[in-house]
Amino acid sequence: MSKPTLLALSATVLLLNQSVLAAPKSCDELKAEIAARLDEKGVKGYEINVLENDKVGDAKVIGSCDDGTKKLTYLRK
Repeated sequence: MSKPTLLALSATVLLLNQSVLAAPKSCDELKAEIAARLDEKGVKGYEINVLENDKVGDAKVIGSCDDGTKKLTYLRK
C-alpha cells in the first residue's frame, strides 16, 4: 500500500474514532460514512465489511458499531 493511501486511511480512522466516541452510529451509517471519506480522498479498490467481534481475526479494524458488538474491517483488493 502506498504511503499516501496509508496516510489517508490513518487520518480517516482517527477522525472516525472521534465520531464514534461522540455518538453511537448504526453499522450501515458508519460504513457509508467511511466509504464516502475514502472515495473523497481517491482511495480505490477496497472493501469494508461488518463483522461480529469474534469473527474479526487478523483483519484491519477501522471502526466499531452497534454499541461495540460489531467491527468494521478494511480490506484492500
